[in-house]
Amino acid sequence: MNAHTPAPSILDSAGVDPKRAGDILGEALKGADDGELFVERSESESFLFDDGRLKSAAFDATEGFGLRVVAGETAGYAHASEISEAAIARAGQSAALAKRGYSGVAAEGPRATNAKLYGEENPLESPDFADKVALLQEIDAWARQRDPRVVQVMASLAGERRTIEILRADGRLIRDARPLARVNVQITVEGDGKRESGYSGAGGRAGFEAWISPDKWREQVDEALRQALVNLDAVPCPAGEMDVVLGPGWNGVLLHEAVGHGLEGDFNRKGTSAFSGRIGERVAAQGVTVFDDGAIAGRRGSLTVDDEGTPTGRTILIEDGILVGYMHDRMSARLMGLEATGNGRRQSYAHLPMPRMTNTAMMGGSHTQAEMIASTKRGLYCANFGGGQVDITNGKFVFQCTEAYLIEDGKVTTPVKGATLIGDGPSALTRVTMIGDDFGFDAGVGVCGKAGQSVPVGVGQPSLKITGLTVGGTSL
Repeated sequence: MNAHTPAPSILDSAGVDPKRAGDILGEALKGADDGELFVERSESESFLFDDGRLKSAAFDATEGFGLRVVAGETAGYAHASEISEAAIARAGQSAALAKRGYSGVAAEGPRATNAKLYGEENPLESPDFADKVALLQEIDAWARQRDPRVVQVMASLAGERRTIEILRADGRLIRDARPLARVNVQITVEGDGKRESGYSGAGGRAGFEAWISPDKWREQVDEALRQALVNLDAVPCPAGEMDVVLGPGWNGVLLHEAVGHGLEGDFNRKGTSAFSGRIGERVAAQGVTVFDDGAIAGRRGSLTVDDEGTPTGRTILIEDGILVGYMHDRMSARLMGLEATGNGRRQSYAHLPMPRMTNTAMMGGSHTQAEMIASTKRGLYCANFGGGQVDITNGKFVFQCTEAYLIEDGKVTTPVKGATLIGDGPSALTRVTMIGDDFGFDAGVGVCGKAGQSVPVGVGQPSLKITGLTVGGTSL
């Protein structure tokens, strides 16, 4: 194909005239406030090497469309895995039922963008199947050589290329081809009759090449092994209220869960978030600035345009402790009289878009992590988090620390296991007393769930000191 020849649209390649599809969409949207035809074609593959053998290799190819009609606070949605004029026409008739006599004013379409945040690499094409399997074998063998206490290695690769097209009522067709790849390593070690595991992974919006050079995957192996060996020596964590120092990067998942979801527009429009109606109020300590940015090149949570066609960008949510904004899709923005922020996301063509995070993080400050630890008489240093749970209505959270240490008299001492952090997002933000100068994003492995939909995201933060958090443990 000539390098200057544009790729045919998914509609064209499926034998559907885009103009005719636009006519069907236009008819469905008469009298509606908003809506679009979302068309998707994706390919994905995954490999899991476990216990010294290739345990699974999966390939999936899907395509389909979803047609949405928005009337007030109601959205009619119909989708199908068959891309044809007849199917689109049926979907238009079904979705249009949402209007039920409603007469609205069509919202202005999203602005155009020339941004290009990632290439159109296809992670499925390179390396080839045999080379990917050989790579996983090499990772497994090398990890087992690193330490005689290694008893199990799980190594995996996952990649996809998702192409989406959004047809608007004005006839504009927005296209985005999105690569995504990740490499994961989990290592289990055994010593003195105990078994512990460690995990590391990396990825982003590119082909696999950025993460599969020997120096890169060996970093993942060494980090997973280091965590596992630390946990092998860990003692039960004491429980009680104490000061907590959080490490940078992935620990931003606490911010994502405990605060980020509460700043999504739909929860605030409905008044169900702990942050509802609090724009202009102090919700965090001085120096705390939180943002969501979907326009960082190559990052896992980045998108050139969101799943409604709105270009992504940086949205400041909390500025120097003051709540200044929420994340919006087109519906929440319109109903709240605000601008869409490029946060309308959906898992696939079979799902409605909703306000979702992209790359959400807290900006850095001026303190060093060493200063935070030195200033702590008795506390906990949490280097890595596992999973967590949060209640959006009040921000209450519970998070498991996968790597943590006691801080005693200003020094990091004994590794502990079974540590959980218990609190609520709004009050935890007010207890931030020191903000680190070591800001970092996670390595590119985040997945966010909301209302049954999962999407890739990024998280980030500097080291933080938070006073007076409740630490749950297994030792008193």
